[in-house]
Amino acid sequence: MNLDHDFHVILPWALFTIVVTSLLVLDLGVFNRKAHEPTRREALGWAVAWFLLAAAFNIGVYIFEGSTRGLEWTTGYVVEWSLSVDNIFVFILIFSTFAVPPQYRHRVLFWGILGAVIMRALLIGFAGVLINQLHFVIYIFGAFLIFTGFRFLRDNSEEAPDLETNRLVKIARRFYPVWPHYEGQNFTIIKDGKRYLTPLFLVLLVIESTDLVFAVDSIPAIYGVTHNTFVVYTSNIFAILGLRSIYFVLAGYLAGLIYLKPALAAVLTFVGLKMVLSDVIHIEPYVSLAVIIGILTIAVVLSIRKANTMGGVAALANQAAEEASHHTKTDFEKLAQES
Repeated sequence: MNLDHDFHVILPWALFTIVVTSLLVLDLGVFNRKAHEPTRREALGWAVAWFLLAAAFNIGVYIFEGSTRGLEWTTGYVVEWSLSVDNIFVFILIFSTFAVPPQYRHRVLFWGILGAVIMRALLIGFAGVLINQLHFVIYIFGAFLIFTGFRFLRDNSEEAPDLETNRLVKIARRFYPVWPHYEGQNFTIIKDGKRYLTPLFLVLLVIESTDLVFAVDSIPAIYGVTHNTFVVYTSNIFAILGLRSIYFVLAGYLAGLIYLKPALAAVLTFVGLKMVLSDVIHIEPYVSLAVIIGILTIAVVLSIRKANTMGGVAALANQAAEEASHHTKTDFEKLAQES
């Protein structure tokens, strides 16, 4: 056993885990102890802070692991970040459909993302073992991403998940009854000596199950960039850590990104083709990064131009908010009676 080698392998993982855990504790335990709706300025500050931390980490990868690994990390981060932005569309629908008070949304997103960190660690580890042990899995992942890309093009509608059919919610309701009203930022309450799940906890379960679906798309995409598990995991986690801040920054402007879905479809298809053809064509990391950034940049520019011809981003945002307000609200009273 080479103890020195094992130490150098374990150390980066340990440091990363300590840093991320410390930041999350500071976030919820110090900076956001009291429930409140972050202002766009506050959220922008947090989003920039998470981005700068990711950039600093990426620089460390360049310094200690070389330019190839550094480029792979950057590309993985960009891919995961762009796919994470698509999550925000669904978050908006979930919060609207379940009428979540704005001041409690940050808390739901925090615990949702914490669960996502743990869930993705397991999924990334499992996917890494599959790829390392069974090389043909890379072709399956590639074909799946191509299929997902075409599905993104075909399906332009977004719908909030249904609480009554959600599996995690069904399992939770087997153990505890549902309280019909929000009770502050509490996930559970005790009434007459009996514990109840609040609607906020059910929304958290929906967020977690939604992230699981997105993870199935995004994790194979990053393995299309690199097979290095540390690069895959850390770039993935840094991208989703800033997601809740990005939600509060972009929630009012996402309606203007008309061509985001086609852009994500193109990114997924490109990465899928890269995986399927990996034994035939070798694409340098800087080429992959340039293609992905190019696709996203073109989509943003075209979206802004299109939005301007339709009254501007603000008009589209107001229209989207109006449509969201007409979504059928979840009847928690009915759920409580059925518990």
